[in-house]
Amino acid sequence: MIRSLLLDTQAGAVSAGGMEQVDTWKANRDLILWLDINEEEADTERPILEDFDIHPLAIQDAMRTRHPPKLEQFDNYLFLLLKGLDASKTEGIDYANIQLAMFIGDRFLITRHQRESSSANWLFNEIQEGRFEGDINPGSMAVRLSGRLVRRYVQILLELEPRLDDIENEMFQKPNDALLSELTGYKSRLRHLARIANYHQTVITHLQREQSRFISEELEHEVTDVYEQVERTRSLADLYYEVAKDLTDGYLAMSSHRLNNVMQILTVFTVIFVPLTFLAGIYGMNFQNMPELNSRSGYFIVLGVMFAAAIAQFTYFKRKGWI
Repeated sequence: MIRSLLLDTQAGAVSAGGMEQVDTWKANRDLILWLDINEEEADTERPILEDFDIHPLAIQDAMRTRHPPKLEQFDNYLFLLLKGLDASKTEGIDYANIQLAMFIGDRFLITRHQRESSSANWLFNEIQEGRFEGDINPGSMAVRLSGRLVRRYVQILLELEPRLDDIENEMFQKPNDALLSELTGYKSRLRHLARIANYHQTVITHLQREQSRFISEELEHEVTDVYEQVERTRSLADLYYEVAKDLTDGYLAMSSHRLNNVMQILTVFTVIFVPLTFLAGIYGMNFQNMPELNSRSGYFIVLGVMFAAAIAQFTYFKRKGWI
């Protein structure tokens, strides 16, 4: 799907459409164009990007399914590549990433993503319905879109915190292997989030330091806000990873402690029955010359000795706190 917004900043008019608006934009240099390309075939995308004089290597990076976030300056545009969340993400920390490429020119903004982006949808509606605050230009739209994208990471991390608290309580009340599996999954995704945040932090830092005519000085505070959100994402991902790691270690320690208690009880009962088994083994040999065989009270004496030995050992272990 290819959609577009044609902006007349002087008249304050916004027109939504598709590729047909490109010719109108080319004919009037006072207009600003946002072209959003989503789920299109490579044979369709490439000619469109080449028509805007996008470098072949930048096109190649933008069309890859996996590529680290990057920022690259060209003569007539700024290439910004970020990792966003697709529109299927609703709640929890289960998510899928999409490549969100932005080509920011003097009069155009081209965004490209292989799956639907809720951040792009949000900005498209904000502009179309007149809720975009401040001056509308390719740079401000790109920064606003970047800010929306990184805030979604903060949101899903904040949603994870109550679940980690619940897991901690469940560990003491109803420990089970499902909790350990869930924590392991969280650790893996949190590592992934921290890695994405580190990439974004590097990109936004370069955006802050490099002077570019495509991102005006008036956007300095918005760029700083994007950086702060990225930094918050990284710090929260690291924090919750440590929490999940501590909970995992705690669960394993509790499991080991419970196993040790079971083994201790089994060992105590095994030790108690060792002398009893020894006596039973001796008097189970049935030799003819065993004196006790002719004793009328021998059976009861042996039973008494066995009982006394068991009680003595049980009392000793109890005083030691082993049972």
